[in-house]
Amino acid sequence: MSQEVRTTSAPDPGRARVVVIGAGIVGCALADELTARGWSHVTVLEQGPLPAPGGSTSHAPGLVFQTNASKTMTEFAAYTVRTFRDLDVAGEPCFRPVGGLEVATTPERWADLHRKVGLAASWGVRGELLTTRQCAALWPLLAEDKVLGGFHTPDDGLADAVLASRALQARAAARGARFLERHTVTGIERVDGRVTGVVTDRGTFPADLVVSAAGFWGPVIGRLAGVAVPLLPLAHQYATTSVLPALGARSAAALPILRHQDRDLYFRTHVDAEGVRLGIGSYAHRPLPVDPFTVPAYDDAPVMPSSLAFTPDDFAPSWADAAALLPGLAQGAVADGFNGVFSFTPDGMPLLGEARELGGFWLAEAVWVTHSAGVARAVAEWMTHGRPGIDVHACDIRRFEDVQLTPGYVEERAARSFVEVYDVIHPLQPIHRPRPLRTSPFHPRQQELGAYFLEGGGWERPHWYETNAPLVDGLDIPVRDAWSARYWSPIAAAEAKATRERVALYDMTPLRRLEVTGPGALAFLQRMTTNQLDRKPGSVTYTLLLDEAAGIRSDLTVARLAPDRFQIGANSPADADWLREHAPDSVTVRDITSGTCCIGVWGPLARELVQPLTRDDFSHTAFGYFRAKETVIGHVPVTALRLSYVGELGWELYTGADLGLRLWDTLWEAGQRLDVIAAGRSAFESLRLEKGYRAWGRDMTAEHTPYEAGLGFAVRPGKGGFIGRDALGEPGRVRRRLTCLTLDSRSAVVLGSEPVLVDGAPAGYVTSAAYGYTIGRCVAYAWLPVLAPGTPVHIEYFGEKVAATVAEEPLFDPRMAHLMR
Repeated sequence: MSQEVRTTSAPDPGRARVVVIGAGIVGCALADELTARGWSHVTVLEQGPLPAPGGSTSHAPGLVFQTNASKTMTEFAAYTVRTFRDLDVAGEPCFRPVGGLEVATTPERWADLHRKVGLAASWGVRGELLTTRQCAALWPLLAEDKVLGGFHTPDDGLADAVLASRALQARAAARGARFLERHTVTGIERVDGRVTGVVTDRGTFPADLVVSAAGFWGPVIGRLAGVAVPLLPLAHQYATTSVLPALGARSAAALPILRHQDRDLYFRTHVDAEGVRLGIGSYAHRPLPVDPFTVPAYDDAPVMPSSLAFTPDDFAPSWADAAALLPGLAQGAVADGFNGVFSFTPDGMPLLGEARELGGFWLAEAVWVTHSAGVARAVAEWMTHGRPGIDVHACDIRRFEDVQLTPGYVEERAARSFVEVYDVIHPLQPIHRPRPLRTSPFHPRQQELGAYFLEGGGWERPHWYETNAPLVDGLDIPVRDAWSARYWSPIAAAEAKATRERVALYDMTPLRRLEVTGPGALAFLQRMTTNQLDRKPGSVTYTLLLDEAAGIRSDLTVARLAPDRFQIGANSPADADWLREHAPDSVTVRDITSGTCCIGVWGPLARELVQPLTRDDFSHTAFGYFRAKETVIGHVPVTALRLSYVGELGWELYTGADLGLRLWDTLWEAGQRLDVIAAGRSAFESLRLEKGYRAWGRDMTAEHTPYEAGLGFAVRPGKGGFIGRDALGEPGRVRRRLTCLTLDSRSAVVLGSEPVLVDGAPAGYVTSAAYGYTIGRCVAYAWLPVLAPGTPVHIEYFGEKVAATVAEEPLFDPRMAHLMR
């Protein structure tokens, strides 16, 4: 698939002609947000009739639960609640804050609700755990003998998506937006790689910017634009019961929305002239994919395009599970039902941002009502100001690798996303299929060594090696709880110890590698990044990509291999796009990841391993820290960078993928006299945190500035102009910091996203955490107000308050003696 990216220029604010495709809740909310920012030339095209055009919005049950493992998704939902609470149509509210209740019927779910109340505290959502009796008081129909407890969120509630769409339409129209129903899009016009208009069956609409908010028709619009839209429409069952006498008076309509996730069910009340009914939604059935290219038009659909015939056999097990939780259902029956179509993506996240393939063509797809207004705000900010106000990297359409955009991958993973909607998902839990996809050249040797693989970005990543199990003998490793012990092995401790004491080989191939070349390469990279890159060839520099507001878009390692040739260690596909979009004609940016590979050779004996294999001098004097050299190891030409992500002496050795296995074998054979081991990502995480090295996307994002993240050393304002420089502010004037914490108890462990309490109140959240085997404590990094070292705090882990202390960093080798050997 093409990785070509165009250089685009934004239209004149206020004059931009924006066409939004789709007048569901997302399209209406986006029109509202754009016009609120002064962009009045907004046209929303809808193929169906308004206000209920027949897409997912028209049948959505409207449940809004805010708490999510993703901070971004929680913020989207919280903004949606705030927006909808202020909306009404002729006095009829668009949102009813009835609250939410999730119940646990298994010990695993009850433990997960303890974790979830921690997530709520981390992200600022009100919530509390309830006893069985308290749950029954909120929901009298519950079978108390089935429920272990619950998680109550009083600010969640029910949104009327069609009513909210009407209110948003009215607001946007009052500011100049127009909404045109029964306009079916038949083409997307473009000139020189940029969108210029939208063709419909009723005429053509010139456009500077086009946003596809077409819901499950997104792939249809994407095909017209030549843009990959990796989503799969799936049908989801929703049934309405007959009137239930057990629900009593209409006051039952105020019951909280209820989720029974152990059986993939949710419940809400419906009130009509006859009484109160229950609506029951189920994710328990088999995935029911829908081809968006064959969905009938509104006038040809029996009910509406998104409402398919109910399949009772699929629902029968769910009815039995519902009745077991709510015995009062025995008084009723399923009165009506449908299979409603909506969108799923390979990773369960929305598809947002400007498409790589076509300038000015934006996506706001795979968005549920829960997150609709929040997504609309982020996209509107992005379009009008060049950046959203919150971190959206996990939603960016450019996050996917090419292999993750293939139809087979999208279909299999999106269907799995449906199955896992209510599953308890561990933060390290890998996908199971399709695997393996991307493997480094070392994969056969890793298998021989008993590698335990997890997956990231399609890559198979060893987390530890079973052949190192004998090295665990004699180590004093604290026993872990069941949750933190998942996808972990005590072997990681042995691998970390061997790295600190001897030498280890790490597969660093999944790290993204870019090559920037051309006569303007230096000037270009100086303008794009924060640190001073005007150094002699052979230099290596850690630097940052910022946006205009000084938010950290990414962190980079830049090696100057020749006057006009640079090798860059980057993070996501979006990094290459960002550089290409800004590159002048004299500069070429090329992603070289797939054709290359990398081994990290780290440990105090690293020089003893590498030096005999090369004719070049690898002494500290001849080959200093943060230096690069093109050399030969054995018979393999390599680019050697003297870097270390683990805080020990060593090198990253890069070569072509065709020579990777030979490089591994050369190092492995030579290292036997030194007791070399292969080590995995689990040890790597422990070692990097002991050294205080940040991981972009977890420890810092575009929401954070370099000074807040403790990366001021990578910023050189005096070197000249660069993107974000004018917004940096003063280094000492920060109100929050990425803070190093050590847990007081030697046996305590946290994993990330837990709330941090200062003086008993939530004050921030953990980003990365791992046990530091060298220091004998768990290390956690957290975003907190500025606190002095030694300040006591607590981290809430599954309902327990774990004592921790603010620490000076780095915890390991602050004098850099290990790196400067």
